[in-house]
Amino acid sequence: MITVPITSDLLRGVLDLEPTARGLMPHRLPAWARTQYDDPQLEMVDSQPSGVRLVFRTAATWIELDTLPTKRDYVGAPPRPDGVYDVLVDGRLFTQLTAPDGDVITINLMTGATETRDGAPQTLRIDGLAAVPKTVEIWLPHNETTELVALRTDQPVEPVPSGRRVWLHHGSSISHGSNATHPTGIWPALAAAQAGVELVNLGFGGSAYLQPFYARTIRETPADLISLKLGINIVNSDSYRLRSFTPAVHGFLDTIRDGHPDTPLLVISSILCPIHEDTPGPTGWNLEALAAGEIRFSATGNPDEVPAGKLTLAVIRAELDRIVAQRALTDPNLHYLDGRALYGEPDNAAHPLLDDLHPDAATHELIADRFTQHAFTAKGPFV
Repeated sequence: MITVPITSDLLRGVLDLEPTARGLMPHRLPAWARTQYDDPQLEMVDSQPSGVRLVFRTAATWIELDTLPTKRDYVGAPPRPDGVYDVLVDGRLFTQLTAPDGDVITINLMTGATETRDGAPQTLRIDGLAAVPKTVEIWLPHNETTELVALRTDQPVEPVPSGRRVWLHHGSSISHGSNATHPTGIWPALAAAQAGVELVNLGFGGSAYLQPFYARTIRETPADLISLKLGINIVNSDSYRLRSFTPAVHGFLDTIRDGHPDTPLLVISSILCPIHEDTPGPTGWNLEALAAGEIRFSATGNPDEVPAGKLTLAVIRAELDRIVAQRALTDPNLHYLDGRALYGEPDNAAHPLLDDLHPDAATHELIADRFTQHAFTAKGPFV
């Protein structure tokens, strides 16, 4: 048995690896950025390793990974399924595993009260591997806080140089992977696999508000391709008015261009979300559904306030289109995509948003296919 040190050269999609009392916490934001936003929601989603994977070359016939997940139990809502670990061998799905125990945080959505119960690390064992050199990828759960405790094999491992283009994507919960059932089933991971690129996923559920530290993080992270999916969280939080939103977008793009002056950069507006197409935020819980044990959302803003500057998805799409067209006159590598080309009215009729905000697993596949066709083929911005 060989105990393999878990080091950054075995991990992809990670911008910081923090030592903890029981292991290592992969982060998708650097430490300096996390100090600038003391927010429980962002702390949670940053600790959920969407797009993060261990990648190594080995002739091992078995692998053991000790992890410590943190489960979240919402009072009155159906139990959340355990996070899934996708194991790929030479690019093909070999097995899927779960860690059923771990720490548990119980959350009352109505009051905001929380209670934490400590659990124990879990051992995931991958058996039946051929005794030949192969590339193994262990994709961590996209929707479950995960600490890495130990890695063991019966043969040595070595890092795998990628050599592929790096695609850095920033977005909100749909980019994070909400309602996808496993980590390689989120739409950015599916699109990256189709296009043969390395994904760095900076999709943070409920936390994409054009924060400057995101732009600086993107500026300082090596990337060959960059995409930004903007809009829905800004409406959810009712965090801007039109006259403040426009300079915030310009400033976000300016900061990224300081570090990536010529990198292909695709700005994507929100997919169709009927509750917020013409009704501003904030977004609230659908209390009637919550009382029935369902998690659903509703728009609580007043459409009559849109002329005064309140933002809807329709307003944001028009403004992003205008901003990108204006800047593209001097920035030919800047592009815009209307998110309704990825999921629009006909798709909503066939695959309605499960909770009125997030798509289901099949729709993640649909979005990935359409994004790949738009961005990576023909005259797409990432071809």
